[in-house]
Amino acid sequence: MVVLTPEEYARVEAQAVAEYPSECCGVVLDRPEPPLERILMPCRNMQNELHAKDPVRHPRDARTAYYIDPADLIAIGRREAQGFRVLTIYHSHIDTGAYFSPTDKRNALVNGEPAYPDATYVVLSVMEGRVVEAGAFRWDPAAGDFIAFDWKRPQS
Repeated sequence: MVVLTPEEYARVEAQAVAEYPSECCGVVLDRPEPPLERILMPCRNMQNELHAKDPVRHPRDARTAYYIDPADLIAIGRREAQGFRVLTIYHSHIDTGAYFSPTDKRNALVNGEPAYPDATYVVLSVMEGRVVEAGAFRWDPAAGDFIAFDWKRPQS
């Protein structure tokens, strides 16, 4: 399975740099049945708006968290209804490493189970406006956790 094609990776990296110092987010979907199709869907991080509206409930801003706009979630759901599946979920970390944080894990789970057990999660580290690292993580049912795996990021 291809996590991100070189063209997709270049677009994700460009998005991460453009949205710095906020975290970026998005998904890659594919339709495995004819007509075969693959879509990279950048999403809008609305964490700053949530934080401004209710800083008690949303103490983090977009520099340290992401919240996919519900309109984007609806668009993803529509694609799933058309036979697409979520292959890759990506986001960036700002001025820190490309790791799968406890918050990332909590947000990826629903009642202790992954919302997308077959998806790969890609995290890009953006330091001072430049992508310096990318990590990939998959759900391991035996470990009950998201585990990093060897992934060579495409050259952009």
